[in-house]
Amino acid sequence: MSSKPSPSLAKIVRIEPLTSQSARWTALSKITYTDPAGTERVWESASRPTKPATSEVDAVAILAILRDSTDASYEPKLLLQKQFRPPTGGVAIEFPAGLVDPNESLETTALRELKEETGYIGTFVSKTPVLWADPGFCSTCLSLVTVHVDVSTPENRNPATQLEEGEFIETFSVKLAEYTKVLKKLAEEGYKIDSRVQNIAQGIELAQQFKL
Repeated sequence: MSSKPSPSLAKIVRIEPLTSQSARWTALSKITYTDPAGTERVWESASRPTKPATSEVDAVAILAILRDSTDASYEPKLLLQKQFRPPTGGVAIEFPAGLVDPNESLETTALRELKEETGYIGTFVSKTPVLWADPGFCSTCLSLVTVHVDVSTPENRNPATQLEEGEFIETFSVKLAEYTKVLKKLAEEGYKIDSRVQNIAQGIELAQQFKL
């Protein structure tokens, strides 16, 4: 899907303190609040200053399900990505995702980012309420958008990515029936598993365990 170099070739060069003057994508805040007992307290938080005023979330993550409308035996697959994430010091396993542009609906963002990062053209199915990535640390929030991709359509037979200059992403698919097993293997190999990716695996295991 992409002819760019592998994300695994990226390396950390140095780590330095970030100041408010040099920060572009991150803002640090000191929040003063009163707790339920009326005591005034202070909390340190990070936020994303690029969040559009018109959007309730910073970004979308995309749960893309590959299906084949012409083949009843086709086993559904989920799209995953490998991308070097400097804060983790390694290559993360993630869902396709992207920031919301000003005056853009979450459905539009999801379909646009899916096309750019994977080459696939999908159909919007649903979206979750606002999800908080790490509420004890930052105000970053997103919606998980489910999208169906029909691999039998002409536009999805040879998907071509439209990655930006600084993006090095490898997209791959995993059969839904093998999803939890594949994730465990990737973690054992040293990949950094995004919590949303793992949460889907835990949901599958719970559904199987309790026959939901």
